Amino acid sequence: MTRIDNHRATIFAAFTVLAAGVTALLAGPAYAELGGTMSAHRTDDGSTQRVLPGSAIQMRSIVDAGGTTINEYATSDGHVFAYTWQGPTMPDLTRMLGRYADPYRVKAAAQLSELSPLHASRVEQAEVIVESGGQMRSYVGRAWLPAAVPAGISLADLH
Repeated sequence: MTRIDNHRATIFAAFTVLAAGVTALLAGPAYAELGGTMSAHRTDDGSTQRVLPGSAIQMRSIVDAGGTTINEYATSDGHVFAYTWQGPTMPDLTRMLGRYADPYRVKAAAQLSELSPLHASRVEQAEVIVESGGQMRSYVGRAWLPAAVPAGISLADLH
């Protein structure tokens, strides 16, 4: 193999690895939007899944591309009613909140203009509540659908 062919092979291999990495990042973690249906657990997606003790609530933990752990909570029939997160980056709230993302952004922007910027916020609407806070490289939060939280489940159970 000539030196030029070897160089081309190296570039091609690097491009292939880069393309695979970008594809994995674009695919994102396998979680549903709030109010959606939890997807079937796959062993190759890096998530862990369990049932909360004393309930029929399913919880799936996923680590996103930024290293943040996202916990997805669903009823026994798979309907996602809450998320919690903790990690060095904010998760993709648009993807996580789904149809609730635009109303959340509007109310959050209105609250921000009324208050001085803080390290924590609570945006409460009839259909969805989002609490988030933290500081650089240490973000925490939760989002839930108040009407969809099953009886007997406390928000303290979600962490």
